[in-house]
Amino acid sequence: MALKSGSRVPEFRLTAGTGEVVDSRELGGHPWVIYFYPKDHTSGCTIETRAFGRLLADFRAAGAAVYGCSVGDVDAKRDFAASCGAPDLPLLADPDHQVAEMFGSWGPRPGGEGVHRNTFLVDSEGVVVRSWTGVQPEGHAEDVLQAVRELASSD
Repeated sequence: MALKSGSRVPEFRLTAGTGEVVDSRELGGHPWVIYFYPKDHTSGCTIETRAFGRLLADFRAAGAAVYGCSVGDVDAKRDFAASCGAPDLPLLADPDHQVAEMFGSWGPRPGGEGVHRNTFLVDSEGVVVRSWTGVQPEGHAEDVLQAVRELASSD
C-alpha cells in the first residue's frame, strides 16, 4: 500500500541520471516531490516525464525539488531524461526496486510485478503531505505543481 499523508518518508540513497546522489536524510528544509513511473521510454512515462521536465523551473521557483524514480540503472535514467527534453530532471535509478517498495509503489501489474505510477509531495520535515496513486500522466505534473504552490502559500 502506498504511503499516505502523515507518513514519514523512509530513508533512502539513490543516484540520479544527472549524477546527483540523493539522500532522503538531506532533503529537509524545503518540500520535494518524488514520482514513481513504470518504465523508461514508454508512452505514459514519457508524457509524465516531459511534463515534469517542462515545469521543473516552476517547481524550483515554488521552492520544491522534483525527482522521478523507476527501475533501471543510472545511464538509462540519464538517457531517458534527455530523450524527454529534460536533461536537468533528476531521475533516480532504483534497480532493485527497494525504494519503490518502501513507498508502496511496487507490486502486481499486468505481466508480472513492477512500479506503480504514484507521486508523493513531501514537506520540509520529511512527511508526506499529499499522495497520488494510480496516476494518469496527462495533466498530472500540473496538478502536483498546484499542490506545491498551495503548500508554499500555507507556510
